[in-house]
Amino acid sequence: MLEKLKLVENRFAEINELIIQPDIISDQKKYIQISKEYKEIKKIIEKGNEYKNILANKSEAQDIISNENDQEMIEMAEMQLEEAENAIPKIEEDLKLLLIPKDPDDSKNVVVEIRAGTGGDEASIFAGDLYRMYTKFSETKKWSVNLVDVSEGTSGGYKEVIFEVNGEDVYGHLKFEAGVHRVQGVPQTETQGRVHTSAATVIVLPEAEEFDVELDMQDVRIERTTSTGPGGQSVNTTYSAIRLHHEPTGITVSCQDQKSQHKNLDKALKVLRTRLYELEVEKRRQADSLKRKSMVSSGDRSAKIRTYNYPQGRVTEHRIGLTLYDLTKIINGDIQKIIDELMLAENSEILKANN
Repeated sequence: MLEKLKLVENRFAEINELIIQPDIISDQKKYIQISKEYKEIKKIIEKGNEYKNILANKSEAQDIISNENDQEMIEMAEMQLEEAENAIPKIEEDLKLLLIPKDPDDSKNVVVEIRAGTGGDEASIFAGDLYRMYTKFSETKKWSVNLVDVSEGTSGGYKEVIFEVNGEDVYGHLKFEAGVHRVQGVPQTETQGRVHTSAATVIVLPEAEEFDVELDMQDVRIERTTSTGPGGQSVNTTYSAIRLHHEPTGITVSCQDQKSQHKNLDKALKVLRTRLYELEVEKRRQADSLKRKSMVSSGDRSAKIRTYNYPQGRVTEHRIGLTLYDLTKIINGDIQKIIDELMLAENSEILKANN
């Protein structure tokens, strides 16, 4: 462990030199990358210093026990030794987790797409519930949520909703939400009391920085339209809504959230870059056998990951076999416990693969 920490300390010293170099400061891409690495390594350095202090306390206590004649000093040293030996396994486990190579996308903002699946109106209502759940969770993390595009359901909720989430380590948390979410409940229109199952698909994409993707605007056809609401009726008469067509890939992006055409265009371009970046990320995933084997964050959009059962007040996380009888709190944004358990499972997979 100390050898690994020495390598990290050497790299930290290099970064401290690099981050003040004029050529790094003037290169936005390099400066952001170096700053992110500095932030991550600083956490390891702080935990490493704590580890070394505990090892020093252990060594000091052992020395006193071996060489001291004063019984009171020996007793104090024995207490110090016991404290150090109890603390070492936990801090070594913490360091192992910190030393796992981070996914470079974990620190990125995200674009989330929620699409109603099977279940008609109930699926649209459920998609709306998921959007509200992520919005409330984002508030607890002090992240900002910006709506990009919506297609409203006929009885509430959304057929599709696309939104950005901006903040610290957003993708590192929300990537675990990608997949098919199922809801089981008795709809208000159900007269026989039968439980119906509906579904919605959640897609979580790491948001591309401008320098992540080279976007040639000659490949993009811009269509300007009026904004539309439920049922397709026009919301206003100005051509503020934007639809982008990326000719080489066939990707289409719409944005009608803002009244300003320029703001809608900026948002739509951001989503387009993100979808193009996702194509590159997908190639990377396929080349990475470890990620392909991971059940926790495989990114498989067809995988059924979680069920919300209203009659039983139960939420089941299928990937790790976790069941919680706390549906009301969870659907109101309290999903941190689920994410923590998924992070733990993924880290355990990585540690097992590295051993």
